[in-house]
Amino acid sequence: MGQDHRLGTRRWLAKAAHDAAVNVFVGHVAKGAWAISHSQRAQDAELHLLFARGKRPDRAALESFVARQPLIAISHDPGDGADPQAEAPWPGQQLWLELLRDGLTFDVSGLTPGPASPFPEFAHRFDLAALPDAAEHEALTLRPGPHLAGARNSLPLQRALLALACDFVRHFEDLAAVGWGPASSAIGRRFFESVASAWLDGGPFPALGLTAFTPTPDGALQTVGLDFWIGQELRIEPPLSHDRVAATRLGVRIVNHLVIGGAPAVAEHIVAPDGMRLVLRPSRSRALISVWRE
Repeated sequence: MGQDHRLGTRRWLAKAAHDAAVNVFVGHVAKGAWAISHSQRAQDAELHLLFARGKRPDRAALESFVARQPLIAISHDPGDGADPQAEAPWPGQQLWLELLRDGLTFDVSGLTPGPASPFPEFAHRFDLAALPDAAEHEALTLRPGPHLAGARNSLPLQRALLALACDFVRHFEDLAAVGWGPASSAIGRRFFESVASAWLDGGPFPALGLTAFTPTPDGALQTVGLDFWIGQELRIEPPLSHDRVAATRLGVRIVNHLVIGGAPAVAEHIVAPDGMRLVLRPSRSRALISVWRE
């Protein structure tokens, strides 16, 4: 038998920014979103800091940024008395720094006057009028250090990464948006800082941005990027998916539930705030969790 849970109001609470973003997000999925494969996204588990073209910071700007951040330090500077060409862990990214925050190290690459980081491919946008492109933006890449690659999915590591990205957003006015690789998403700076900070302060997981939702050919609504967090994607089945706004709101709340509690091993019965009884059922392959009305 499956488990039966009534989700508390606090877990289902979403800030007004989330509800507003749901209405804006629906219909703003880029054409060809399904062409970006899981393997392509998984290899891109990093944050992209998108600056207005010509406004990328240099090493001196990063040093000034760190000097104003009591929780951040430069733990390694490959350009400090060494040939940066000799130890570039990221191909083509010779200008980079290693930053320390919360006892964890993160590399930021793509500093000027060197080349920008490769511009990511986006399929989803949040709080942005259009998908960012390389004609108007340049990217820095912020990622955990290579020695942390084995822990890339851990919540403490990713929370520290998001906290560091929020520090960048608050400091650099020319930072226009943040990209998140596993969801192929581009997130406006204000929305990113708002929802990421809320989660770091104990609020709901920022499902709109760190995951995305896209319709499937058979009429369901499926997440993109949730597999990075729990190892599975969420699929809201018809007829629940017919109203895309309502289905996306439902998906946002269920994603928060799953990130908190983990993916169910067996069918799990839940009750929505409106009293609707639902069942979360893992697929045989464990690739998907389907949501059905009981």
